[in-house]
Amino acid sequence: MHPATAGRPAEQSPSDRRIVLIVDDDPLLRSSLDSLFRSVGLETRLFASAQDVMDAQFSDATCCIVMDIRMPRMSGLEFQAQLNARGIRVPIIFITGHGDIPMSVKAMKAGAFDFMTKPFRDQEMLDTVEAALTRDGERRSQDRVLADGRARYDSLTPREREVLAGVTRGLLNKQVAAELGISEITVKLHRSSLMKKLGVRAVADLVRLAEALGINRG
Repeated sequence: MHPATAGRPAEQSPSDRRIVLIVDDDPLLRSSLDSLFRSVGLETRLFASAQDVMDAQFSDATCCIVMDIRMPRMSGLEFQAQLNARGIRVPIIFITGHGDIPMSVKAMKAGAFDFMTKPFRDQEMLDTVEAALTRDGERRSQDRVLADGRARYDSLTPREREVLAGVTRGLLNKQVAAELGISEITVKLHRSSLMKKLGVRAVADLVRLAEALGINRG
């Protein structure tokens, strides 16, 4: 180990970090939530308004947002709509008052993860945040798998893609060969090559990958 790095903790990759974005115009509540989340080892980012969050760059780390549904300048619902429009799928936990239940129902229908009615118990908030972070982590993991699959698919030659289309339609090698006007041996070679490139060993895995990537099976 290099002397300069001895005893220094290894840096976390974005996928290992777990961050809670706290959005509230009340500095006391921001500070209270900050202390609560940090007490269980979570990272936090504090914002006084929804617009401040929109102006910030979203991290690649697993994260969720805890925010008051009633905010000045931009309400929680407006903020949620803007995130949806940008394709940002971070779980949102709204903090609401007893009179905000109808607004919270609208938020849930629009895709919010959950809402907490004030006053809430610390453990209840921690449990809800943990569930939101778990969901976001799973979603990001699935996105990485799909991105890898898409990159592998893009590496296929045009002929390999044609063979793939035939195989995922359930055609035998000789049927694919007849359809493409090539020999069965050539089909087998292309099939072996494309399966290696895609990192699959069985036709069932090939079909599942094609479906996940939205590849037209004809």
